[in-house]
This record gives sequence, structure tokens and C-alpha cells, in this order.
Amino acid sequence: MINPTFNLYGLYVPGFLVLAIAAWGCLKVTRFGLAQIGFYKITVHPALTDLALYVLILTGLSAVFLK
Repeated sequence: MINPTFNLYGLYVPGFLVLAIAAWGCLKVTRFGLAQIGFYKITVHPALTDLALYVLILTGLSAVFLK
């Protein structure tokens, strides 16, 4: 199986990097929403919560787009 790549003006970018950047953007939106409802006040370690959310979002995106 060939790894998917994207050609951006002659620069080949791995598909997983594109998904990682998309997951980071989704995390920013999710983090803003969770901060608005006060979710981070009840978590013990907000940075670890963000890391876990990022891994979950990236795993979900890679399961949908990379087969």
C-alpha cells in the first residue's frame, strides 16, 4: 500500500501531516468550547486532557480518511 501524499506546488506533504494539522485545528475549536462551559475547572491536569483530546481527534480523522 502506498502512503498518500499531497502535492503542494511541487512539495510532497504526507497525508498524516495534513490530518495532524486538521486535528490541531479541531482541538483549538473544541478547547474553546470546553473552556466556555468550564470543563477545565474540574480536570486535574488540563494539558494532559488536551493531549488526550488531540490523540482521540487524530485517531478519528485517520480512521476516516486513511484506510
